[in-house]
Amino acid sequence: MLKVRSFIYITGFTLLFFLFLLFTSCSDSTTEVSPAAKSPLPTLTQTPSGTVINTSIPTPVPTPTPMPTPTPTPTQPPIIKVATASIGATGDILMHEKLYKSGYDATTSTYNYDHIFPWFSKYVSEVDYAVANLEVTLAGDDNGYKYSGYPRFNCPDAIVDSLKKAGFDMLLTANNHSYDTGITGFMRTQEILRNRGVTYIGTRYKEEDKNYTVQNINGINVGMICYTFNTEIINDKQVKLNGITLNAQATALTNSFNTSHLENFYLKLKDEVAKMKADGAQALVIFIHWGKEYVTTNNSTQKKIAQKLCNLGFDVIVGNHPHVAQPVELFTSTVNDNHKTLCLYSTGNAVSNIRYSSTRPIHCEDGMLFTFTFAKYSDGTVLVESARVLPIWVNRYTDPILDRYTYEILTLDKNIMDWKMHMNLTDSLLLKCQDSYKRTMAIVSSGLEEANKYYSDNQKEVEQKLGVLN
Repeated sequence: MLKVRSFIYITGFTLLFFLFLLFTSCSDSTTEVSPAAKSPLPTLTQTPSGTVINTSIPTPVPTPTPMPTPTPTPTQPPIIKVATASIGATGDILMHEKLYKSGYDATTSTYNYDHIFPWFSKYVSEVDYAVANLEVTLAGDDNGYKYSGYPRFNCPDAIVDSLKKAGFDMLLTANNHSYDTGITGFMRTQEILRNRGVTYIGTRYKEEDKNYTVQNINGINVGMICYTFNTEIINDKQVKLNGITLNAQATALTNSFNTSHLENFYLKLKDEVAKMKADGAQALVIFIHWGKEYVTTNNSTQKKIAQKLCNLGFDVIVGNHPHVAQPVELFTSTVNDNHKTLCLYSTGNAVSNIRYSSTRPIHCEDGMLFTFTFAKYSDGTVLVESARVLPIWVNRYTDPILDRYTYEILTLDKNIMDWKMHMNLTDSLLLKCQDSYKRTMAIVSSGLEEANKYYSDNQKEVEQKLGVLN
């Protein structure tokens, strides 16, 4: 019986072994699977009781690694125009005797010149920064001087109050009449302006004072400086204005140049341009007293100086002194083809008593408010955007109550269709205003149109390069 049982055990084990071989043979005969898809063969183990079990360890399935989220590339904000700054410049405030007397009030023994500016003040106040040439001194009448007109101007202080009330922000004090009342009037003029809170350039109160200003106008830093021609250099420390010798103190405190020594002028300006830029100037303007009186065309010396000022980097040149309007010209730098300078050779007078006559057949009552506008972009670019001229005409008439001349600046705005009704003009005055408008525009329109065409085209080109969003 033991042998029989052994036989059965051996036979059963053998049968199981052959069945295992048959199973594994069948598995190998299946369709070939790629190595990556094959599973490892199971490990078979027989227990003491003869049971076969699979003791292989399952292969772990790897957890997929998440892909990192890409960091977005920062984008630059679009460039936009962020500011504009308009500067309006008018001509000479030339207070002749009849003109300064027109403001006298006998009942109070005071002066007031508000009557000159009621029409003009609207336009002066509309620009962001307004400038006029104060071509008088303010010596007072208790310093050994009396009030006087030509040839040595000494005007009541009230003219400053009226100019400020009319909207003027800055006055020019370097001109050929700056020393008409000597060092007394030279210094007192500045004291009055400082006490009234009016900015001025051209002369200084102390040598350590800057001889220029950098004004922040609507976020645009504009550097401005003023110079006058002198008539003679006496020595290293003294010059003459209108044939009057300045003492050493006034000479040092006056911005002046001599047309026979222009290289010295250019060297000074080069240094001053650098200083204005160091003080943050993004645009540069020079006001210059030059040219020949009573001539409506510029001369070769003015043109030569203007070209050099362009080369030095000035953006705008505003001239005065001739007492009449002179042309506008656009200059291109000979050292930087990309730089241009707008030049108005002369603004003409703002107000004076000089009239057209047989002895002086020239219209000194014609003048203008010359306005130029800078634009600034968010990347810091600053450029001249445009320029325009508002012609003005000085009306002088006899006040029937006071029995003396009075004066008013009439504004010849082409956008106002009916000047007669707007300014209460007679037919005769209307005709004079129309003639004045035509004269002034005939002088400036050609150069002004050329300049504005360039500025318009240039602005479009710059904005396109910058990708400006309008």
